[in-house]
Amino acid sequence: MIWSIIVGALIGVVAGALTKQGGSMGWIANILAGLVGSFVGQALLGSWGPSLAGMALIPSIVGAIIVVLVVSFFLGRLNK
Repeated sequence: MIWSIIVGALIGVVAGALTKQGGSMGWIANILAGLVGSFVGQALLGSWGPSLAGMALIPSIVGAIIVVLVVSFFLGRLNK
């Protein structure tokens, strides 16, 4: 379980860096984005490519990018 949290955090950090939205997110948000993004990415794209801790990395990163962009969009709307 700890390994899944670590990998989820790394996936969240990568997604935040690729979208340039990660600077405003904390570690908890990065972990949640990585774990939720892993679920979303594997549900949409399947489990292909290299995997760590039971998470396919490429679909997980794509899913985390989707999660970060959606959350940033809605939080941006709330702040206006």
